[in-house]
Amino acid sequence: MSAPKVLSERRGRTLLVTINRPEVRNCVDGETAGLLFQAVESFKNDAALDVLVLTGAGGAAFCSGADLKNIQSLGARPGARESGPMGISRITDVAKPTIAAVEGYCTAGGLELACWCDWRIASREAQFGVLNRRWGVPLLDGGTQRLPRIVGQANALYLIETGVLIDAAQAQRLGLVQEIVPAGQAVARAIEVAGALSAYPQTALRNDRRAALAAATLPIEQGLEFEVEAHRESLNDPEMPEWLARYARGERPAPLRPPDEQGNA
Repeated sequence: MSAPKVLSERRGRTLLVTINRPEVRNCVDGETAGLLFQAVESFKNDAALDVLVLTGAGGAAFCSGADLKNIQSLGARPGARESGPMGISRITDVAKPTIAAVEGYCTAGGLELACWCDWRIASREAQFGVLNRRWGVPLLDGGTQRLPRIVGQANALYLIETGVLIDAAQAQRLGLVQEIVPAGQAVARAIEVAGALSAYPQTALRNDRRAALAAATLPIEQGLEFEVEAHRESLNDPEMPEWLARYARGERPAPLRPPDEQGNA
């Protein structure tokens, strides 16, 4: 029996979702897209999970995009119009953090999947690009919408129009990547960070996330109103008095710190 094209593994309160087609640089066909959709839906609906980490198997690629040799299967998949050809790009109601752990090539539709996540941790050897530009294949999984929000319009157009392949350091300068780690360490670091996120009070974290995401589309006045409404629940969180009492007792959990210049956390 062949191995599943998508692997889902619980790591504490984190769901690690791995595109498992290393022999084709983790490109996505219809079956893979359907399995990604199922994994995200499972994460959304599981109260025992706080963070999703998305990655690719094998180390050579996060995801190289759509399987161009079987591209018809993407559109033929039931639900493709609603959830996106690659499986998850049109899912916008995930209420919990998502992190992309990138090793190797993150290109074309794979870049769009990485941009679907809240932010990205990459190995020093990771590479990013809209390489589908060479074949006339358009961005249909949110690339034209999310990439400008992440790196700004000019940087997004530079990547989209030229199809240039950039390394992790340049991706970080553009704001596409938030942390760089040694080769082979992206998943480990993402799991470590996810564990730190799970240790925080979840209500305020998720409502802060929700308000920050809304800021991309709301005028500042409406955004400020949305922030207040989002945090009515946070201020009534029954856990808050205990967290404030811990602060009053002098408890100071060590803050999470980014990797140093050598990529060591």
